Amino acid sequence: MMREVEGCRAALTDARLLVLILLLTAAMGSAMAQQPDDAGAPAWGSLNEEQHRILARFEDRWDEMPAERRRRLALGTERWFAMSPAERAAAGERFRQWRNLSDEERGRIRERYETFRELPAEERERIRRNYRRFGELSEERREELRKRWRSLTPEQRQGIRERMRERRPQRGR
Repeated sequence: MMREVEGCRAALTDARLLVLILLLTAAMGSAMAQQPDDAGAPAWGSLNEEQHRILARFEDRWDEMPAERRRRLALGTERWFAMSPAERAAAGERFRQWRNLSDEERGRIRERYETFRELPAEERERIRRNYRRFGELSEERREELRKRWRSLTPEQRQGIRERMRERRPQRGR
């Protein structure tokens, strides 16, 4: 009985992991999918045992899949295995949140992600730094800032964005 329960748990974990990897690969965007060649796309036989286990449902059609999708799936499994248990738990929670979003919300997020990807590298890094700094604040301070931002009118928010853009070159970066 215990062995069956453990087997069910493992299957459920594998299924969740596969869905998470699919989400991660989809989030990587379509920019890389524009590469027409098959260079760098892993063959099924080149994947390791753990990747085979996670990606088993794709084995029959692996060779027919677009090269970019195969690359992203393989990369997603590598990223998953490199995560700590805490990182995996956080990724699982983000996936649960993603599943609960409406199609419109997901569409807006995808659009914002594409906009972010189109930014210059230094601008993306600046945004990442600010995001990390925000995450280091206490929950109370983060909530206070969120409330302040939500209380602004769209015009006020746009004014802040414009002032931030104007200030950037003055920082000597």
